[in-house]
Amino acid sequence: MIVYIKEAHPDDGWQMPKNKQEGVVVDQPKTEEERAKVATTCAASLKLSLPFVIDSLDNKTEAAYAGWPDRLYIVGKDGKLAYKGEPGPRGFNVKAMEARLAEVLKP
Repeated sequence: MIVYIKEAHPDDGWQMPKNKQEGVVVDQPKTEEERAKVATTCAASLKLSLPFVIDSLDNKTEAAYAGWPDRLYIVGKDGKLAYKGEPGPRGFNVKAMEARLAEVLKP
C-alpha cells in the first residue's frame, strides 16, 4: 500500500520549478479533509492501482518510518518490518527488495 504523507514541495513552501511547469501546484493541506483531497487527486492523476492510506496531520507515520522523500518497505506476515529501503528515488534497490520479498513469501 502507499502511505500519503505531507507535501514535499507545496506551493506555500519549498516549491520546485518543474512542479509549476507540470501543473503540480498545491498548498500544504491544513486539515485532514484537504490532505485527503490532495491524496485522492494524486492517486487518480498517477492512475495508482495500489491501495493507499493517508497519514494524519501530526505526520506520525512519516516520522516513524522516515518516509520522506520516498521509501519502500516490506512488512512481514508477523507485522514486523522485513525490509527497509534507502531514501528514494535514488536509493531504491528493486532487486534487493524483490529478493527479500521472495524470502518473506516463502511458505
